[in-house]
Amino acid sequence: MQVWTWIDGQWLEGNPGIVGPMTHALWLGSCVFDGARAFEGVAPDLDLHCARVVRSAEVMGLEPQVTAGEIQEIAQEGRRRFPKDAALYIRPMFWAESGFVAPDPSSTRFCLTLNVQPLPPAKGFAVTLSQYCRPLPNSAPLEAKAACLYPNSGRALMEAKRKGFDNAVVLDAQGNVAELATANLWMVKDGVAVTPMANGTFLNGITRQRVAGLLQGAGVTVEERRVTYDELLTADELFSTGNFGKVQPITRIDGRDLQPGPVYAKARKAYWDWAHS
Repeated sequence: MQVWTWIDGQWLEGNPGIVGPMTHALWLGSCVFDGARAFEGVAPDLDLHCARVVRSAEVMGLEPQVTAGEIQEIAQEGRRRFPKDAALYIRPMFWAESGFVAPDPSSTRFCLTLNVQPLPPAKGFAVTLSQYCRPLPNSAPLEAKAACLYPNSGRALMEAKRKGFDNAVVLDAQGNVAELATANLWMVKDGVAVTPMANGTFLNGITRQRVAGLLQGAGVTVEERRVTYDELLTADELFSTGNFGKVQPITRIDGRDLQPGPVYAKARKAYWDWAHS
């Protein structure tokens, strides 16, 4: 895998050793990150991803010394180390080097990594309900894209794969649908595109927001509201939005097969058209 990392003003190839056993992020979890994409010569919403990682750092009590604009410039510089049309995952990160339980803000460090990561093909994937749920807003740093939130999503994903599925539907603490283990979730019923209301228990994804606006611009009614798992089981279409795969169809939920539908197709085409516009 081709990987380049910017840290302390220089580019390092591969997977450099930049943290040690005393690094706060390694043993006390102060790391935040964001994920952007470059593909087919474009990097959609890169500015928003760079801005969000700075906000995430501030939520965690860190003191980022790199601005969103500077992060974007570093990312664009890194892109030039790869072929123009390479599919890349772009990951800026902040973390604390020291502190005991609470991070020491003055020890905040930054790096940005780019690696070749093909977009997954839009062939569809299967989902099932997870026993694990999203935390409450007052029990975890849910305003941030924090690394410490991902082990629970990992448990949901492993559980789903043990059952023969590709991804998991995760509920919030009140039993409402929140998201998938790795992406935001959409359902379509009678031509209306519905996505769970952002209630502070999951990340209101940048791609989610972008697709909502594009669908509305294309004349599709979009609803953000409470969604139950039973509704997913009777939906006309299901699809996901997220940075890693952008817009992907869901073709099975539990024992029910689905076909990629017209609203999904409209969402995916609208996103690609916008990204290249």
